[in-house]
Amino acid sequence: MLGTAMKRIWVVVLALVFILFSTALWAGEPMAALNFLVIRDHNGKPVRNAAVVLHPVNPKGKQQRGGYELKTDSEGKTSFDGVPYGKLRVQVLAPGFQTFGEDYDIEGPTLDITVRLKRPQGQYSIYDDHPGDAKKDPPKDPEKKDPGDGGGKPQ
Repeated sequence: MLGTAMKRIWVVVLALVFILFSTALWAGEPMAALNFLVIRDHNGKPVRNAAVVLHPVNPKGKQQRGGYELKTDSEGKTSFDGVPYGKLRVQVLAPGFQTFGEDYDIEGPTLDITVRLKRPQGQYSIYDDHPGDAKKDPPKDPEKKDPGDGGGKPQ
């Protein structure tokens, strides 16, 4: 009977030591709370159900594996607690808007980030007239013959 009581006491003591040790490790690294607000650039209204993707970035600027994806609520807000200090890449994606991406340096206990999503831009076509662009075609020399005009010798 004394042996089982001693075993229980050792199990409880080891469990407490493990909890204290893991808490000490967890408390050693500072953590931040991030608050996001995603709005439309053209009118300032919130963007509902936008994906906010978080990726850690190493000191060389390379995106590391892992990360988190959050969704905005009806007010365009989302938040995440427990982000370690350092560089963090934030991407925001929503249908009908340009993708947003930027790296942030997390240095304090809280960080509020407002993202203004823009509407998609039209594609640039070389076949459309662009009034602000200078003409790139060289001036034609009337003395030179165009090889496709039939003025050359047949081969």
